Amino acid sequence: MNKSVYVIKKTLINNGKKIHVLVTDGSSEVLEILHKNIADKMVEVFNANTDSGCSYKVVKIGKDKEKT
Repeated sequence: MNKSVYVIKKTLINNGKKIHVLVTDGSSEVLEILHKNIADKMVEVFNANTDSGCSYKVVKIGKDKEKT
């Protein structure tokens, strides 16, 4: 993978145990976001609207291609 993508990790507590899951798209595939600012905004909205004690965090996958 030459380019970074961003995914959103949801953390919830079930029976006292932390569970981490990745947010999916409408096709049950992991939602990959190309721009960090968009992922950050989505996480901000998700965290502001959660009513079940879940928390959301942006996770960077891959790395940007180095300039030569």
